[in-house]
Amino acid sequence: MSRADLDKKPYDVAGMFDSIAGRYDLMNALMAPGQVTRWRRATVDALDLPAGSRVLDLAAGTGTSTAALIDAGLRAIACDFSLGMMTEGRRRQATVPFVGGDAQNLPFADDSFDGAVISFGLRNVQDPRRGIAEMARVVRPGGVVVVCEFSTPTNRAFRSVYSNYLVRAIPAVARRVAASPDAYDYLAESILSWPDQHELRAWFEGLGLGTTQYRNLNGGIVALHRGVVGS
Repeated sequence: MSRADLDKKPYDVAGMFDSIAGRYDLMNALMAPGQVTRWRRATVDALDLPAGSRVLDLAAGTGTSTAALIDAGLRAIACDFSLGMMTEGRRRQATVPFVGGDAQNLPFADDSFDGAVISFGLRNVQDPRRGIAEMARVVRPGGVVVVCEFSTPTNRAFRSVYSNYLVRAIPAVARRVAASPDAYDYLAESILSWPDQHELRAWFEGLGLGTTQYRNLNGGIVALHRGVVGS
């Protein structure tokens, strides 16, 4: 199994990420030159939590995003359901604790964390609303849920250029670099089918998160959504 379909069955998605784990971080760097570190920094800032706060990093993959949280002084745990990604992460990230878990049924008690974040992983969850609800469940009242995800460019003229980049350029790079290039066809499809900023904010509100807001990065190619867990 080298790629998933848009029905996003968990077994297929996990298998797909197992197949690309070895060069996953390299592909991220090639697809968004110079931007990945910036997006990670913006995600840490969006959490806006004091040092020592306990944070869940969901769909953490190889743990590079978790390492950024730890470097910022947070007590972060990486959670993912791809054994291949976690195995690669444990090899690379000695300071990152990993826990296996499905975003739709997290293996943590209610109110376990001060914040929860998922970076570029929510669109891979079969029921993303349930994933957000699970993040809110494990975060204490007053804590925060942050989603960093690809989104819809705000400039209409640029959208067609961006769509062409997704369906043509990314798969072309993957065929040269990735072990399972077909997985990156799914990447393009999943981004193009993902709801825009306003709809994702509505999901937050519909699930009871308060003080919801979002911030566009790179003209809306990426958006940061933030919500506060109620009492």
